[in-house]
Amino acid sequence: MNSSALHVNRYSAPRPDGDPVVLLHGLGSCAEDWGLQVPALIKQHHVYALDLPGHGASPALQGWPRIADYASAVADWMADEKLKGAHVVGLSLGGLVAMQLGLDHTPLVRSLTIVNAFTRMRFELRSGVHSVGRLMLLLFGKMEWLGAWVASALFPKEGQEALREMAAQRIAANPRRSYLQAVVAVARFNLDGRVHELGCPVLIVSGEQDRIVPMRLKRSLAVSMPEAEFEAIPMSGHVTPVDASERFNQLLLEFIK
Repeated sequence: MNSSALHVNRYSAPRPDGDPVVLLHGLGSCAEDWGLQVPALIKQHHVYALDLPGHGASPALQGWPRIADYASAVADWMADEKLKGAHVVGLSLGGLVAMQLGLDHTPLVRSLTIVNAFTRMRFELRSGVHSVGRLMLLLFGKMEWLGAWVASALFPKEGQEALREMAAQRIAANPRRSYLQAVVAVARFNLDGRVHELGCPVLIVSGEQDRIVPMRLKRSLAVSMPEAEFEAIPMSGHVTPVDASERFNQLLLEFIK
């Protein structure tokens, strides 16, 4: 994949020497995930919010890529941009890509902030039922049905109707094959026994009411990296940078400072 094909939203800090921050969104979404973080970050940092391959305005990868292939696409883009020592922030799918990037392309990464991610997906009843429903709708339903199903778990609370509708629309806009590529890549992802090799500082953020990724998997990720910082945010679901943006921004800024 030509790295220049990746769609990137760029935001420049007033200071030319500001460290770069690279933002990687969740499955089925796009760079717009980070609208509540950019205003806080650009005071000190140059910010790059990417559409991962097959998402938003970025073209899909060929065949059935692994998470390592998504990470390689990001790494190639960073190399072209001459970005080294970036603070990389990843939500869900973006968190998997960020960890793979830190392992396979170490010089590019100064720190990692991993939000609601895991080393390997394991079946649990509640999240497993949701995952099976997602797969059935992806294979046999309309993308609009899939968007509504996933969004109902992302933003399940009363008062989150606007967020739920926005998430549903973004997911429904994905080409079916691109979304399926990403789902298969997530299912094949496995960094068990490797994440301790990450040599950069790591912040792990977990929404306590996440209906997509079980808390057990996120705590297991933290146990695998005993030197990492772990923060659980009460009342937050899967999209913590959105539903707990103030607390998340505070944690992120303190960590990368």
